[in-house]
Amino acid sequence: MKETTILGNSTLHVSRLGLGCMGMSEFYGSFDETESINTLHKAIDLGVNFFDTADMYGSGANEKLIGKAFKNKWEKVVLATKFAVMRGAKGEWLGLNGQPEYIKKACEQSLSNLGVEAIDLYYMHRQAPDVEIEVIVGAMSDLVKQGKVKYLGLSEVSAETIRRAHKVHPISAIQSEYSLWSREPEQEVFAVCKELGITFVAYSPLGRGFLTGAYKSREDFEAGDFRLNNPRFTEEAFKENIKFVEVIDQIAQEKGVTKAQIALAWILSQNDEITAIPGTRKIHRLEENLGAYNVNLTQTDFDVIGASIPKITVGNRY
Repeated sequence: MKETTILGNSTLHVSRLGLGCMGMSEFYGSFDETESINTLHKAIDLGVNFFDTADMYGSGANEKLIGKAFKNKWEKVVLATKFAVMRGAKGEWLGLNGQPEYIKKACEQSLSNLGVEAIDLYYMHRQAPDVEIEVIVGAMSDLVKQGKVKYLGLSEVSAETIRRAHKVHPISAIQSEYSLWSREPEQEVFAVCKELGITFVAYSPLGRGFLTGAYKSREDFEAGDFRLNNPRFTEEAFKENIKFVEVIDQIAQEKGVTKAQIALAWILSQNDEITAIPGTRKIHRLEENLGAYNVNLTQTDFDVIGASIPKITVGNRY
C-alpha cells in the first residue's frame, strides 16, 4: 500500500498516516508531556511527517508542545494547524470567528506558539456562520501572499462551500471525520475533492478509539474525558455500536492483525490520495497504527464490511 502522497495542489509529500496531536493536551483524560514528545519523535523515526494540531487544543498548549518537540526538526515535518474556534484564558468556549482581522491575529499567535516563520497547512477549523466563505478564504489567501502560510485547508464543510472557497484560492486539504462509523463524506465531499485535486484528511479514523475495541463501557473512560459527553458513548449507544467492532474483529482475527489496523487499512483503501490522522500519545499505539500499511483487504473483506457494518451509527457525532 502506498505510504505517501502529494498534498493536493501543493508540492508537499505527506505520509498517508499522520498523527493527530489533540489528545496530547486535552480532551481524552490525563496526558504526560514527556511521553507525548517521545511519541512525536518516534513518529518521525518511523517515517511519519504529517502532524495535525489547532490553536484551540489546550488553548494554545498543544501548539507550544509541538514547537518544543520539533525544534531543530522542522525540515522533517509537515505541520497543519487551525483557527476559528475561540477559547478563553481558562479554556472556556467563546464561539467561532471568521473575521479577517481575527484570522490574521490567530495566525500570528500560532506562529509564535510553534516558533516557526510559516505554517505548512492552515485550516479553517469551522466556518463562522456570520462570515461568507469567500471573505474567510480571502483573508487566508493574504497570509499565503505574506509568506506566513504555505497552503490552505478547510475542516467540516459541504461540497458547495469547497467549490466556492477553491475559486478564491486553491484548497489543498479537506479535513472531516471519516471512519467505518462516520461515512458522510462519501456522499458528496469525496467527489468534489477528486474533481479539484484536493487531499481528503480523515480525522478520528478509529472512532475516537471505539473501533479499536479498547472501550467496552463508559467505565473505561477517566473522569473528565470528552467522550463521556458524546452522544455516541451513552450506555444505549455503546450496546448498539459494538456491532461495528464485532465485524472489524472478525476480519482482524482472520488476518492475524488488530482491529485498529483493519479500520485504518479500510480508509487507506478508499483511494491512493486519502490520508488519515489517528491520534495517540503512546508509542506502541503509533507503531500498531502504522502496521495498517501492511494489511491487504480483499474484495471479500469489502463485501463483508458492506453487508455487515450497520448503515447508521447510534448517536450524533457531537
